[in-house]
Order: sequence, then structure tokens, then C-alpha cells
Amino acid sequence: MPYSADVRSVLGRLRRIESSKVFQTTVITIIILSALAIGAKTYDLPPILEQTLLFLDGAITVFFLLEILFRFAVFPDKKRFLLDGWNLFDTIVVIGSLIPLDNSDAVLLGRLLRVFRVLRLVSVVPELRFLINSLLKAIPRMGYIALLMFIIFYIYAAMGSMFFTRINDDLWGDVAVAMLTLFRVATFEDWTDVMYETMTVYPLSWVYYVTFIFLTAFVFLNMMIGVILEVMSEEQNSRQAEQAHQERDDMARKLDDVQQQLHGLTELLNKRLPARDEDQR
Repeated sequence: MPYSADVRSVLGRLRRIESSKVFQTTVITIIILSALAIGAKTYDLPPILEQTLLFLDGAITVFFLLEILFRFAVFPDKKRFLLDGWNLFDTIVVIGSLIPLDNSDAVLLGRLLRVFRVLRLVSVVPELRFLINSLLKAIPRMGYIALLMFIIFYIYAAMGSMFFTRINDDLWGDVAVAMLTLFRVATFEDWTDVMYETMTVYPLSWVYYVTFIFLTAFVFLNMMIGVILEVMSEEQNSRQAEQAHQERDDMARKLDDVQQQLHGLTELLNKRLPARDEDQR
């Protein structure tokens, strides 16, 4: 439904407020305050402080409710507001925060959703949103790398179980336990103790560990980093294109406003000129 020029002007001002640094900083400050309040509740506090935190929690909940309603009001296409993943996440967290903590049946859910309010910091800060979006888009590509890593883990685990079971059954008793041991090796958690133990029986077993670490800790890790960097580059290009498109839309709206104002001035002049001609006659 098209808006009049006055309504568009008001919505434009509200959108500028919603995207302003002051508004964003205020929301970030409240989110941090909410996180501090959640952390403070984990301590044994005097009753007066508990009451203060309870009042603060209610005030923060009201603020988040008003903030999400304000964002919905200034959103250009109301029907697509919840189609944005971050808007949907914020709405669910805010609505969940309305669950009263004195309701024993829903107290756990209410507290859990209040903890998730800290995650709203990700949805508010554009840089954090950019990182999370890039990571989520990189996960499908990393799935094939993870599958290849699993194959390598399984092969090495089977080999380790064949050769090293009689050395230490707790570490190499079967394939599943051997894979856990290899995960310990891949994370460099006292892996040299495992290697030296097998080297007492198989002096060349260090080749087994070195090749495994080279594949998992260097090759596959760099492959995953490369995938993430590629996705981040694509996301950055997409964001720049979206910003350029938004700037063109803003320019088009400003031109429409200017044209409407010129049209109004033209009509006003056309009305006044005949009246002036009649006065002169």
C-alpha cells in the first residue's frame, strides 16, 4: 500500500533513528547489561539485590519488546519481517523473555531464553552477523572435508587397533576407542606419551603419528580455513552489492519526493497565474 509523502518522510526519519549509532549503541548497552544481570544471578546475593535484579530484568524485557516493535514498525515490508533469520531469532527470544519467572512449569524455559538474550549481541552488531552468516554458509562445503577427515581417522584407527592393541588395550582396543585416541593426538593433548609408548615396541611408529598429524592438523585445517575465507569473500561482495542496491533505492525514493514536490509547486503556480491575470484585467 503506497504511503503519502508525509508518512514516507516520518518513516524515513524513524528508519534513520533505527540505523543510527546512538540507537545501536543503546541496544548493545542493554544487551550487555542483561548479560551482566544473568551472570549476577548465579551468585548468592542479598535479598535487596535480588529484588533489584528482578526489577532490572523486567525493565530489560520491556525495552526489548518495545525495540522489536519499533523495528517491525519501520521495516519496509512487514510481511517479510520474520523471513529474515535474525529478525525471527530476535522475535523468538523477546517473546520467550515474556514468560514469567514465577511460573514453576516454565521457569527453566524462561531462564534459558533470557540467557539467549546475550546472543542478540550477534544480531545487533553487523560485523558479528557477517561472521556468523559466513560460517553458516561455509558449513555445507566443510562437510565434505569433514567426511574426508572421518575416512582418514577411520583408516588410521583401524591400523592403530591392529598394531597397538597389545601395547595398550585402553587406547587401541577397538576402532571406536582408537578414533578417540587419534582425536587426542590431533588436538596435541599429550600425544607424545602415546607415541613413545608404541615406539618401545615399534620404533618406526613415529611415522604413523607424524603422517596423521600432518594430514589432520595441517592439510585439512588449512583446507577448512580456505573454505571459510572464500565464503567470507563471497559474503563481502554480496554485502557490498546489497549496499549499492540500497543506495540506489534511497536515491530513487529521494528523486520521487523531489518530483512530487515539484509537481505540487507546478500545480500551485498554475492556480495562481490565472488568478493574477484576472486581477490585472
